[in-house]
Amino acid sequence: MGKPLLYLDVDGVLNPVFPHPEEDFDSHTLLGYSVLLSPRHGEWLRELADHYELVWATTWEFEANEYISPLLGLPELPVVKFTGYVPQPGDPRVPLMELFSAFKWAPLLRYAEGRPFAWVDDCIPPRLVRRSLLRADRLLMPIDPAQGLQREHVDRLLRRPPSRAWLSRRTG
Repeated sequence: MGKPLLYLDVDGVLNPVFPHPEEDFDSHTLLGYSVLLSPRHGEWLRELADHYELVWATTWEFEANEYISPLLGLPELPVVKFTGYVPQPGDPRVPLMELFSAFKWAPLLRYAEGRPFAWVDDCIPPRLVRRSLLRADRLLMPIDPAQGLQREHVDRLLRRPPSRAWLSRRTG
């Protein structure tokens, strides 16, 4: 079936709000915004690429390939398009109070087409995280936007990538 997908957000994940002063972030001005990026994140993502198919799942959309990928030493990645997404029959219902935080959910599910996936983002509704806890085919990992992606997140992703076979291996 291939590797599981790893959906990657940029702002709050790879571009933290208040990174620790001792961490190696470089400031870049991209599209008029100040963006903090660390070469360490590029190393970690290349490590994760051995186990996952990396996919941009960010409001940067295709501009992530133009501006973010080169600075992190990443190749061009597939992109989940959110702009202009039209809800379709069968999309999950999103409670009114989650319209902003869950706007990525239906496009991510559609993109996955049933494939196992992990999603790292600073804005994942807690309800979705709770509902995914017992599912072997998905791992939703909320990231603290102040610090961004940390090594413990990478280790967790490497320790148990989402898989359809995970439960049968554990119980069989």
